[in-house]
Amino acid sequence: MLLILIGAVLLYFGAEGLVRGSASLATRVGISPLIAGLTIVAFGTSAPELSVSVSSALQGHSDIALGNVIGSNIFNIAVILGIAALIQPLKIHLSVIRRDIPVMIVASAIAFILILAGSFSRFAGLGLLLGLVLYLYFTIRSAKRITAGSEEESIDTSPLLSKHWLIDAVVLLAGLGVLLVGSRLFVEGATTFAKALGVSDAVIGLTVVAAGTSFPELATSVVAAFRKQSDIAIGNVVGSNIFNVLCILGFTATVSPINASEIGLRDGIVMLSLGVLLLPFALTGRRISRSEGAFFVIIYGAYLFLLWPK
Repeated sequence: MLLILIGAVLLYFGAEGLVRGSASLATRVGISPLIAGLTIVAFGTSAPELSVSVSSALQGHSDIALGNVIGSNIFNIAVILGIAALIQPLKIHLSVIRRDIPVMIVASAIAFILILAGSFSRFAGLGLLLGLVLYLYFTIRSAKRITAGSEEESIDTSPLLSKHWLIDAVVLLAGLGVLLVGSRLFVEGATTFAKALGVSDAVIGLTVVAAGTSFPELATSVVAAFRKQSDIAIGNVVGSNIFNVLCILGFTATVSPINASEIGLRDGIVMLSLGVLLLPFALTGRRISRSEGAFFVIIYGAYLFLLWPK
């Protein structure tokens, strides 16, 4: 329990540094907090998933890598967006509805198809990495258009954190480092606690480890919601889900082909369904309301009930 408490404290302070540093840097270089959330923040908070998945693949446990990504993507939408929306209804830019959420759904659908096929080959991994490159290219192009003021969403500036960009960068990197340490401590404590309750390794992988590696996203999005930085909160989750599939599964499968036989279709269906459900929620008033956030959390509770051993 002590590790869990220490990890939780580090997650909070790390998230504060990451959110404030990234928002300040985004303002300083003239890009929107949304783009920062979809790229810098999302990729940074996905570092635990990348570390766990690659190390698992190198040790011959590629099924753990896949379960970690699937479980993390489920947790990101159902719990992180749900809790963030309960704290503060999340406004969603039109560009996220038109581009980023559909990309997330397509990436989830590709992962689901590969689960049905039973494996992720090196060729499939390279294809996913190519998809990431294309996504980043179009996201950067979009950022340039926003800077030029040619899109509906103008830059939503945030207060500068300091007088120099280097200090902002140090705060951002320090926050990310503290997040990763806090996440590791939390996962270790929660895993030990779950094993003491007699929970199987498979369930621990899809829930405790997946949730633990997603805690940087949770802490970051919750802090962003409290600070009314909806762009970072929503961009962090959507960007992380895209990154998890295209980069983490892509890189892991390239290193070592993934055997998907141990992952149930139920988990893939839940991941894909949550992504699809997010789109109509986002279209209703271009926001995630508190009631919709509560619905996401309820879905995760039902998923845990079905998954947890009786």
